Amino acid sequence: MKNVDYIIVGDGYAGVFLAHQLIKNNKSFVMFSEGKKSASQISAGIINPVVLKKFTTFWKAQEQIDFLKDSLKEIETYTGKNYLIEAPIHRIFHDENEQKLWLKKSENLDLINFLDKNFDHIEGVKNDFNTGKVNQSARLNVNGFFMGIFDFLEKRSQLIKEKFDYSQVNTEKSVYKELNFKKIIFCEGMGVKENPFFSDIPVNANKGHHIKVKLSKALAQNITIKKKHFLFPLENDLYFYGGTYDREQLHSHIDDSAIQQLTNGLAEFYPYDFEIKKVNFGFRPTVKDRRPIIGVHTEHPNMFVFNGLGARGILNGCYFSKVLYDFMENNSPLPTEVSRERFTD
Repeated sequence: MKNVDYIIVGDGYAGVFLAHQLIKNNKSFVMFSEGKKSASQISAGIINPVVLKKFTTFWKAQEQIDFLKDSLKEIETYTGKNYLIEAPIHRIFHDENEQKLWLKKSENLDLINFLDKNFDHIEGVKNDFNTGKVNQSARLNVNGFFMGIFDFLEKRSQLIKEKFDYSQVNTEKSVYKELNFKKIIFCEGMGVKENPFFSDIPVNANKGHHIKVKLSKALAQNITIKKKHFLFPLENDLYFYGGTYDREQLHSHIDDSAIQQLTNGLAEFYPYDFEIKKVNFGFRPTVKDRRPIIGVHTEHPNMFVFNGLGARGILNGCYFSKVLYDFMENNSPLPTEVSRERFTD
């Protein structure tokens, strides 16, 4: 038998950022990775403190941005790379009214550090009313991030590439197969619906598509352009454009209507030809109040859940992994805004 402090089930942002907390605090653990590409692993990697439909921000946005940047520097100490791409978001304005609203909102104390008052014109795309830059926005090198972390864990024999078998858990003895554990944390995204211990948590699937395209005329700047969706450069002369949001068509294949939506959206502001090279989709685990779900099982005090990161998986996963760690190790109270108990009244 092997003794570990923790078992992490799931390999998306929740699981990986929690693994970072355990590495940082010298805790022993293993991570179960089923090997499927999670919604996290095919995500855009957008780091954005502003809701760009309404020009508003969200709970703890500045704290989450600051904590993420510090965490990525810490991760660099053992992977050898910093996966932050300093490429700010430029939001294309639809008309003068949006410009005026942006400037008005930029005076708000909670937005003053995010909404740049100087507008920019981007060459190569239609932006007749210019663009507003989101200060402190960036991107994560998603593929590099997961590859770097998984490679590090694999070298330390902490990555178990197999599907977790719930029936093999002995909750009374804290044993799973050949592992003695102190705690298990389930970070499975929509996979939680198959989990007999936490299938009741109220997460709902939100299906998102994105496309990888070859532009006939490359953009001059390495920035992230936002109109209906996000456009930014990848490797090999490809660009990412996406993603869609769909709570209705939840089947496990590509939706033609989503591809049409993306094609039309890109054509609205990119005036040249482009070719779709690849289509991806995933299922984001979302919660009605748009905040994560963190908590301990009502009957098994050695079992925890960390889920519901939604479209802000990077920021939520990073910041609340520390909240969960402090709850498990130091008995720090969970904020009611993210506690699982808010749904058990």
